[in-house]
Amino acid sequence: MNEKSTSERHISPRKKQEDQGLDGLLRPQRLADFTGQERLKTNLAILIEAAQARQEPLDHILFHGPPGLGKTTLAHVVANEMNVNIRVTAGPAIERAGDLAAILTNLRAGDILFIDEVHRLGRAVEEILYPAMEDFVLDIVVGKGPGAKNVRLKLPRFTVIGATTRLALLTAPLRARFGAVYRMDFYEQAAMETIVTRGARILGVPIDGEGAAEIARRSRGTPRVALRLLRRVRDYVQVRADGEINRETAVAALDLLEIDHLGLDDLDRRVLRTIIEKFGGGPVGLDTIAASISEESDTIMDVVEPYLLQLGFLERTARGRIATPHAYKHLGIPLKSSQEDDAPNQPKLF
Repeated sequence: MNEKSTSERHISPRKKQEDQGLDGLLRPQRLADFTGQERLKTNLAILIEAAQARQEPLDHILFHGPPGLGKTTLAHVVANEMNVNIRVTAGPAIERAGDLAAILTNLRAGDILFIDEVHRLGRAVEEILYPAMEDFVLDIVVGKGPGAKNVRLKLPRFTVIGATTRLALLTAPLRARFGAVYRMDFYEQAAMETIVTRGARILGVPIDGEGAAEIARRSRGTPRVALRLLRRVRDYVQVRADGEINRETAVAALDLLEIDHLGLDDLDRRVLRTIIEKFGGGPVGLDTIAASISEESDTIMDVVEPYLLQLGFLERTARGRIATPHAYKHLGIPLKSSQEDDAPNQPKLF
């Protein structure tokens, strides 16, 4: 069994039950209030203004990137900017073609259908979605056997916004039907500090600039993680301090959660130590790493690896994963001279 379930990780970018209640409160409602992702915001603003000028629904939009970066939030922001209704569902929730047909027939002109984890739609469901996205028609079969006949229903013009963490798993025909495809990247430190400060203001907890910077620094460039850590630090200062978040109280609270100054927790360090100590720094296959630490390989690929790659702690090659000199230095493990000679040029840490 795992030492700690992935779902219990404070720095997990996946949505947890505790995040549900505050999502609506902390979520920006307008594009102007959305912090970070500046190029994406500019492109979206142009897309929205052009559609409004033509009085047409938006092209279908696909957001992709690591979890926790605001794909769902942006879908709601787009709906607010267009002043239309949004219907939210997820790929795994649409099990049969009939489920999708029921959703599509209840949409009105201009509405947005947001499909989270769109890469997990079943093949039969995708076959229904193709003509709906392209021609705004719904093909259904009435009856069975020789007497069965195909009925084509017209649908109002609507917009599909899809979100996925695994773009490579999206089928080519479905991906081709999205007119605008945007990648979301990890956030810069300044943007993260703004998000933390705004969250503290909404939650009514006093925070200074250094306290916000410390929480932002350990949040892995992910807003969902930042707001979760903010809530944990708020709990700490209410019990152990005077209720105000500063650098000292933020450091004490986050150290207690075993989240280091770069945002790495126990699972991240176990992955790196496994590669370095058990496999000589790599290369080593993903499945081998997962088996060595009793974790799912998908968890390591989707949740752990993206941030380690961003930091330059990990290199992904055709032969497997390799720990870089940065990882050795961070963990305080001496790097052999032969490994230094073989090491590739490393990116600077942000």
